[in-house]
Amino acid sequence: MALIVQKYGGTSVGDVDRIRNVANRVIKKYQAGNDLVVVLSAMAGVTDQLINLAHQVAESPDERELDVLLATGEQTTVSLLAMMFNSMGFPAVSFLGFQAELLTNEAHGRARIQEIHVDRIRKALDQKKIVTVAGFQGWTRSGNITTLGRGGSDTSAVALAAALKADSCEIYTDVDGVYTTDPTICSKARKLKKISYDEMLEMASLGAKVLQIRSVEFAKKFNVPIHVRSSFNEEEGTMVIREEKDMEKVLVSGIAYDKNQARITLTKVPDRPGIAAKIFTPMAQAGIEVDMIIQNTRAGGLTDLTFTVATPDYKKALDIQQNLADEIGAEGVYSDENIAKVSIIGVGMRSHAGVAAKMFSVLSKENINITMISTSEIKVSCVIEEKYTELAIRVLHDAFELDKA
Repeated sequence: MALIVQKYGGTSVGDVDRIRNVANRVIKKYQAGNDLVVVLSAMAGVTDQLINLAHQVAESPDERELDVLLATGEQTTVSLLAMMFNSMGFPAVSFLGFQAELLTNEAHGRARIQEIHVDRIRKALDQKKIVTVAGFQGWTRSGNITTLGRGGSDTSAVALAAALKADSCEIYTDVDGVYTTDPTICSKARKLKKISYDEMLEMASLGAKVLQIRSVEFAKKFNVPIHVRSSFNEEEGTMVIREEKDMEKVLVSGIAYDKNQARITLTKVPDRPGIAAKIFTPMAQAGIEVDMIIQNTRAGGLTDLTFTVATPDYKKALDIQQNLADEIGAEGVYSDENIAKVSIIGVGMRSHAGVAAKMFSVLSKENINITMISTSEIKVSCVIEEKYTELAIRVLHDAFELDKA
């Protein structure tokens, strides 16, 4: 019938009963004549427990050994599910990352997939076996185990679907699709039937946690349709697909937010060639990703430079800039952790004017001050005080009528 790749997240395999629920769901597809490759995450909370164990042993665990440890989470779930299938009379085999031949680079903890050799998986499928594959992990040409970073099982699933030329890739999670915004904040949030790769990329990068951004990049590159749905009901979810013409009719498709942000400002920096490189090169060398950047020119050949980083990188980034301040001749370094980024996303913005102005006006009416602005063809992001995040989401959701299909 079809070759289907399914991925189940940590909450979907959180205990034996939930693993049995996954098994029953997979078996329905298998009995209908489909070939199944099932990618699993570790049980909910297990990865964090393993990280805590590592830090009890070493303040800064060796990255290679940490990957060896973390990979055991997915090893547990894929073997349990394969055992369950076999005990129920359905032939199955489990593969770890190296057995599935997901080759990555050597970047432990954040490895990127370079090649996938699917001969062993295809042979198992030809033998009518259900194949379970450990997500989140791969291996290097030198034989080391690597992990792909948080949310890496999504990337594993989509990459396998692309390599196998699967008919579909289903991502099962604890939510039943992609919503116009976080339904726990806005009761009017509506589940989307479909969303474009570009819109999903923006939403994932701007704080939405439904899909890992690299999985969407893979899906777009190889044109893999993704069906995001819940593992706890049979409802249809959201299709993440190539952009269709009718998608541009919708001005704004969704609202994302990210409270995991901090802002750093360098004041009265000499405005001369090479200064930006001196500021941001040490950040790159420290592995710190910078998000929004704003430069305000002052009189007298001076400028203020403001940027944002993720909260976990905040103290490291602040230390770097405080050490740099004297060297580059900046007057001072100021920072703020109590910020949030709120973004509106929609491919319809490409062909409609006034979207940003409407967003600014709506926030202004609620006395919400905007301290930074960033735009692209299909998104507008504003940095505001963190305490106004929920209010901003709700008023923007109403203003752009996202509750209406």
